[in-house]
Amino acid sequence: MGPPTMDVAALAGLLQETAEHHGPYEKTHAPHNWWDWYAAYIRARVDGSTPDEAAAVAGRYMAEVLHVAAL
Repeated sequence: MGPPTMDVAALAGLLQETAEHHGPYEKTHAPHNWWDWYAAYIRARVDGSTPDEAAAVAGRYMAEVLHVAAL
C-alpha cells in the first residue's frame, strides 16, 4: 500500500497553513531548516491533529530531536 494521496489544491492549502503556523516559531527560535518543522507539522495534520496540536508536535520535534533552542 502506498502513502495517502492528496490533491494539489489540498496540499497547497496545507502548505499555506503550515507557513502561517511556522512564522511565530521561526521568530522565536534559533536558525533551523524550515523543512524539518514543516515535515513534522504536516505529518501531524495528516494524522488528524488540529493546527495547534500540530504546531506543538513540530515544536517538540525540533526541540527533542534536532535540539533547536528558543531564543
